[in-house]
Amino acid sequence: MQDFNLYFRLGTEHILTWEALDHILFVTALCLRYLLPDWKKVIVLVTAFTIGHSLTLALTALGYIHFAKTWIEFLIPLTIAATAINNLTQKSETVKHPASLPLIYFFALFFGMIHGMAYASTFLSLEGKEGLVAHLFAFNLGIEVAQLMVVVVVLLMSFIFVQLLKISRLWWMRILSILILSVSLKMAVGRIPS
Repeated sequence: MQDFNLYFRLGTEHILTWEALDHILFVTALCLRYLLPDWKKVIVLVTAFTIGHSLTLALTALGYIHFAKTWIEFLIPLTIAATAINNLTQKSETVKHPASLPLIYFFALFFGMIHGMAYASTFLSLEGKEGLVAHLFAFNLGIEVAQLMVVVVVLLMSFIFVQLLKISRLWWMRILSILILSVSLKMAVGRIPS
């Protein structure tokens, strides 16, 4: 149980620290088009991200796939930028009445796969491959819980600004997406592989 707690805590810390700003920005960008009544859709969306993240984290940790960490670290802010740009291209009708399976779900899954590759080497340096499956499970569960905490904050902010203060839902999403896009592009420039 001690190992479970350790890796669960590592998973939550992987998301809820200043060093994880890129992860927080990505989850925020994913959730901006949703409001509190859409909470089930958001859980599916964030879980799709966790599945992608978990899959490549496991495959990379087990040595089945390998990409240069510098390229992965460069691609992560580009996934954030792409999600923010997708938000900026949404029309009012699409935001109010999204398709039954919007493109954002595929973004979450695919971009989660990119994010998952970034942490594998650090994860393996903690313990090698012994007990890897149980530790990966605890770690990914910690990630999911932490992401849901970020989602709650984003949905509460959306509730305050869109539903209480009556800011246009589309403008709310666009303003925050522009801010996220700016920060992610600055991150990407700082991470260009040499």
